[in-house]
Amino acid sequence: MSKAAITRLFAAALVSVVVGSIIGVVAWIAGITGGGVTIGGSQLIAVNGASLAGVVLWLILGWALVGVGALGAVASWIAALLNTAQLEDHTWFIALLVLGLFSLGWIAMFAYIFAGPDGSRPQSAPAPAVL
Repeated sequence: MSKAAITRLFAAALVSVVVGSIIGVVAWIAGITGGGVTIGGSQLIAVNGASLAGVVLWLILGWALVGVGALGAVASWIAALLNTAQLEDHTWFIALLVLGLFSLGWIAMFAYIFAGPDGSRPQSAPAPAVL
C-alpha cells in the first residue's frame, strides 16, 4: 500500500473518530437538557424513556463511528508498518512499532504522514561520487 493510500485511510479514520465524538457529546447534552435524564428532585436520578430513546440511537451512531474510525486508524498503522518494513533502514519501522505498542501510535502516524518515507516506491541508489 502506498503512503498516499495510508494517509487517506488515516485521515478518514481521524474524521470518523472526530465526527462520532461530536455526535456522541451532542446526543449526551441533548439527553440531559431535553429531559431524558433528570438529576435531583425526589429521586436522585430519573430517566424518561420516551425522550431518551432518540438520544440512545444517536449515541449508538456516534459510538459506531468512533469504533469504525479506531479500526481504520489501526489498519493504517499496520499498513504503515508493512510499508516501512520494506525499507533498508528500519528506523521508521521500529519507531512506528514501539510508539504504537505504547499507545502512542497517533503520534507516530502523524510523524510518518508528514516526514516518513514511502517503502512502496523503489529507493533510488545514491549517485556515485565523482573525484
